[in-house]
Amino acid sequence: MTHPFRRNRFFRNTLPEANISELGNIRSLHLGTPTIQSSMNVDNPVELVLSYSRAMMSWLLFADELPQHITQIGLGGGSFARWLHHYLPDCRQTAVEINPQVIQIARASFYLDFEGDAFQIIEADGAEYIQILRGNTDVVLVDGFDGVQIIDELVAEPFFHDCHMALSEKGIFAANWWSGDKRYPLFLQRLRTIFDNRVLEVPATTHGNVAVLAFCSEPELNIEKLKKRADKLGKRYGLDFFRMLMDAKGRNLHNQKQFLWRKGQGA
Repeated sequence: MTHPFRRNRFFRNTLPEANISELGNIRSLHLGTPTIQSSMNVDNPVELVLSYSRAMMSWLLFADELPQHITQIGLGGGSFARWLHHYLPDCRQTAVEINPQVIQIARASFYLDFEGDAFQIIEADGAEYIQILRGNTDVVLVDGFDGVQIIDELVAEPFFHDCHMALSEKGIFAANWWSGDKRYPLFLQRLRTIFDNRVLEVPATTHGNVAVLAFCSEPELNIEKLKKRADKLGKRYGLDFFRMLMDAKGRNLHNQKQFLWRKGQGA
């Protein structure tokens, strides 16, 4: 569907061309370059093939309760949508994607046959769509690249502010960023400004991607308690949450007992 908050001056020819490739049982989405945006195991579509997509699920470590609604900015090949539909079937999802080619390919080739009341794809500009939400989504997942780099509007302070306003009281923001981007420290500084320094980084195991988490309220920060939570989550969801926690420990300030909020610039 087309949402009324879609860009007023929207030129489709400015968007990168979406296409797919296949290597063995892995089907991947590209946006005009060889860079892989999303991958799916056709023999096990629920699997989170890319390490950054697994790192993006690290928000579950810090969630006191399961969300009722998740908003995704950037559909890609639907990796998050398939995984969430399988493991959190009671959670409603809205995926916002600006590129109609991506939506078409995702529907045709990436097994998104569960659209309905619980999962909706909206063709819209995510940076504009998020403005209509006011405290009624629990998690915002942001994965927006144009085939070359992250989309500027999705790392701007106004967007972070709008995401904060869109989230519920204990809401969590999670974004996939590229740590090699020279602007990465600036993005962190902006996010910390909006979320009162409540920001943690969870690096993916490969390729320099980082899942950057921001919290509307104070999450659980005690590392021993988080280890116990990681063990339970790993058994429930089949992801290595203990590895995520240890990677987060190596990336963020802590006093051995709990994470500490980092202030100021930089990683």
